[in-house]
Amino acid sequence: MGMADLMCVVIGVLLEQVNYIYIFAPYLLFTPICTLTLVLRYGAMDCSVWLTVALTFDRYVAVCGVRLRERYCTERTATVVMVIVTIWGCVKYVPYAFAIKPLVLIDHLPWHCVAKAEYSTSSFWRIYTVFISVTTPLLPIGLIVLFNALTVRHIVAANDIRRVLRKNIVKETDLEAGNRRKSMELLFFLSANFILLWIPYVVFQSKWQTQNYFYTDRYRSTPTYILQQCAYMLQFLSTCTNTCIYTLSQRRFREELQIAVKYLFLGTDIK
Repeated sequence: MGMADLMCVVIGVLLEQVNYIYIFAPYLLFTPICTLTLVLRYGAMDCSVWLTVALTFDRYVAVCGVRLRERYCTERTATVVMVIVTIWGCVKYVPYAFAIKPLVLIDHLPWHCVAKAEYSTSSFWRIYTVFISVTTPLLPIGLIVLFNALTVRHIVAANDIRRVLRKNIVKETDLEAGNRRKSMELLFFLSANFILLWIPYVVFQSKWQTQNYFYTDRYRSTPTYILQQCAYMLQFLSTCTNTCIYTLSQRRFREELQIAVKYLFLGTDIK
């Protein structure tokens, strides 16, 4: 998931957004290259989203699935899931390569990428766009909410049973209940973060298919264009926030990070 998020930043932000607006690296504006960049960016984004779903389901199985846990939570299963999600995420967006045409021909070479006219009028592309919108991000949002809700329900039920069993015990700090409460807060924060950052993109995609995607006009200031750019910004932001949240929530990682910071400033490895 971290690698998919990193690819989203490298491809989507550096090779597309920054290049199209500020740098204009010639080789990245060659039509086959920018078409490949588009497909890879969508594929990386899809992998990031569905690996987040896979990780959410993995946490659900680890907490709630007593019988399934031993068979599912294995290194082999994780490898199979990652391979399937990666292949599917890349293959699903290959049709986009056939929706792009060059903007200009210079010395018989195609430059820049724009959507073909039929992309906005063809029934095939309309159906395909709906399919893409449903599979990413509407379905992932629903699955993340579902798995987190089931996990939280299981934790609440377990805490209620634990409270009844401990009612006659001398009052003391219940570390297990505290850990479960932190897990619930983490799940809620992850779900809210993912959904809120994707809402502008869902709103934009539901009404407009494309709006100056390749920045052929870099000086637009229409509300639709502003919404598009905000949606892209938050979409790219969502690819890194969940990874950071999952990672920073791990006590051992925080300890290692503190050691690294102390080593950076003090020059010694402090345990």
